[in-house]
Amino acid sequence: MQLYDIDLPIAAALVALVTLLLDNFIRKVRSNANLQSRNLELTYVLLGLRVFATARDPSTISELSDIGIETLSLEVHKPESIKALKASIEKRAGGSLDILINNAGRNYTIPALDVDFDEVQDLFDINVFAVMRMCQSFAPLLIRAKGMIVQIGSLSGFMPHVFGSPYNASKAALHSYSNTLRVELAPLDVRVVLVYTGGVQSRIARIERSLPKDSLYLPANEGYLKRMTHTQQNAMPTDVYAKSVVEQLLKKKPRHWIWEGSYIWLMWFFWTWMPKTFLDDLFTKMFSLNKISGSQAMRKLK
Repeated sequence: MQLYDIDLPIAAALVALVTLLLDNFIRKVRSNANLQSRNLELTYVLLGLRVFATARDPSTISELSDIGIETLSLEVHKPESIKALKASIEKRAGGSLDILINNAGRNYTIPALDVDFDEVQDLFDINVFAVMRMCQSFAPLLIRAKGMIVQIGSLSGFMPHVFGSPYNASKAALHSYSNTLRVELAPLDVRVVLVYTGGVQSRIARIERSLPKDSLYLPANEGYLKRMTHTQQNAMPTDVYAKSVVEQLLKKKPRHWIWEGSYIWLMWFFWTWMPKTFLDDLFTKMFSLNKISGSQAMRKLK
């Protein structure tokens, strides 16, 4: 797993770069060390797995070494770092890899009309292009093992979660890429699993932002501030999410799509069975977009 220091802390229990040990044994791992939010309790039974976890600075995840996880350096947005990691894993794992979990990611919460395109570029570099590079680079190891790629997606990839259009777009791109990759890798005996993720406790909302002074969305500022931390309200504990996902991944024939996290089935129901404008209306009211009007904007634009 790519444990990027701005990513969801689904991490340490969700096995990252994983290769099966020859001797199958069961050991229970319990740690109060949190890789990112420092309040994560990890509990999971690893079924004979050898686990590699990565971060920009491996010293930030040194707690994992104490429970037998091998920590390595990865700056996921840098092709040369991915290349070096691949060479290291290939040597350590004997040329094959059973599971690659792509979990690196970052957020960007801002109205679509107020985006900074340098931020958007960085967002796509990490959430989309880095994942593509990881999959391409590690494909030979996965093909040798008849292994599996796991992509951590998001509900935001298919619903209009307002003030998050760049992030939503990056996750939608990840979903589309992963679904196509699944078909292309099937003849090579490599499985691709996409995890649609709802609310999970993390540091993803830790960056405080404010609307630009000339934003047309200032009348909805209360809703914008609410949206900044909305994903963390009643979010599923990370260890609960990780345990559920890992158990599903380690089944003999895991499903192509896994749904997990807070509100996941409620949102699936809304998106599948309700009119597509239902969520439009819900989010408009929830995040104060009903306080904005064209006449207000016209006065501001004069």
